[in-house]
Amino acid sequence: MKIPFLSGMNSAATVVGLDIGSSCVKAVELKQHGDGYELVKLGHAALPSEAIVQGAFLNTTAIVDAIREAVAGAGIRTKDVATAISGHSVIVKKVTVQEMSREQLEESIKWEAEQYIPFDVNEVNLDFQILDTAEAEGQMDVLLVAAKKDLLDDYVQVIAEAGYTAQVVDIAGFAVENAWEANSPESADEVIALANVGSQVTNLNVVVGGIPVFTRDVALGGALYTEEIQKTLSIGFDEAEKIKIGDADVASKDVVPKEVDESMRQVTSQIVGEIARSLEFYSATAEDGSISRIVLTGGSAHVSGLAAAFEERMDVPVEVINPVGAVQVGSGVDTNELEDLGPALAVGMGLAMRRLDEQ
Repeated sequence: MKIPFLSGMNSAATVVGLDIGSSCVKAVELKQHGDGYELVKLGHAALPSEAIVQGAFLNTTAIVDAIREAVAGAGIRTKDVATAISGHSVIVKKVTVQEMSREQLEESIKWEAEQYIPFDVNEVNLDFQILDTAEAEGQMDVLLVAAKKDLLDDYVQVIAEAGYTAQVVDIAGFAVENAWEANSPESADEVIALANVGSQVTNLNVVVGGIPVFTRDVALGGALYTEEIQKTLSIGFDEAEKIKIGDADVASKDVVPKEVDESMRQVTSQIVGEIARSLEFYSATAEDGSISRIVLTGGSAHVSGLAAAFEERMDVPVEVINPVGAVQVGSGVDTNELEDLGPALAVGMGLAMRRLDEQ
C-alpha cells in the first residue's frame, strides 16, 4: 500500500534514500531490476555522538558534512532525496471517520485531526491515507499522520545546506515496512511487529496484511549499550562502540568480559522490556489478533542476545532480517560496507523503494 508523504514532491524519476540516523547517515540508490531492485550505490558516514540528541539537531555542521560524505562519497549524482522522520514530534494514528470523498476529507482533515493529536494543529503538517478496512456502513478508516513543522524544517534545511533537495519526507516505521515487504512474502493472516532498533530510538510498526495498525516510537536504542560499556570500563565513546559490535582487536585488550556481559544484559532487559510493553498494549487492545512474529532491523538489531531476549519475553518467533537480501547488488557496491551496515539499511532501502513504487 502507499503510505502518506509529509512534504510536497516534484516529478523526479528517482530519489536517493537518505536515512539521517542519530549515529550515522546512510545513502541508498536503487534502480528497477526486473520485478525487483538493484542496489547501485551505497554510502554512509558516522556522526559525532552528540550531533543529534533525542531528535534535536545540535550540530548541524556535522550533519551537513555527513550527508555530503555519505551521498557524494558513494558516487551518487542524484540531487533529489527521500528522508524519514520519527520520535515524539510525529503522531501516527488509525482513526474512523464518517465516509466521504478524498476531496472532502482533504478539506476537513484539519478539524478531524484536532481531536487525535496532542499538538496545536497549526504547528503540524498533516497527511492521511484512506484504508480499505472499515467494517461499519457509512464509515471509513483513515491513517492519520501529523509531524511538527519545526522537525520537518530541520531535515529539509540540513539536506538543502548539503546541496540536495528533500523531495519526500516519510515516516521511519513505514520505510522499514517497505523494505520488509520487498524481502518477505506478505501474509494476510499474520500480525507482524517490525522493530527498527536504532541508536537512540526504536521505531515500532505492527502490520496486518500490509496495513500498519499500530505505530509508535520508543526513546531507547543501541546507544544505551555504548553508554553502559563506557561507564563500566571507563573508556571513550569510540572504543565502547567497537566493543559493543564485537570488534576483536579492542575486545582483547584488558577488557573484563563478565563486566561487559553484565552491562549488556542489563541494557537488553531494559530495551526489550520497554518495547515489549508497547507491543503487549497493542495485543491487549487490538481486534486484529495477537502478534505472531517480531522482525528486528536497525543498527542495534544484531547485538548479541537481543533477539533471544525478545523471543523469551514475547513468546513468539523473532528474526533479524537483511533488508538487502532480495535485492540484486551492483558491481559498484562495496560488499564489506554492505555487510557491516546490514540491518541498519532498512530505513534507507525502504525510502529508495518508496519513490520507485510511485512511478
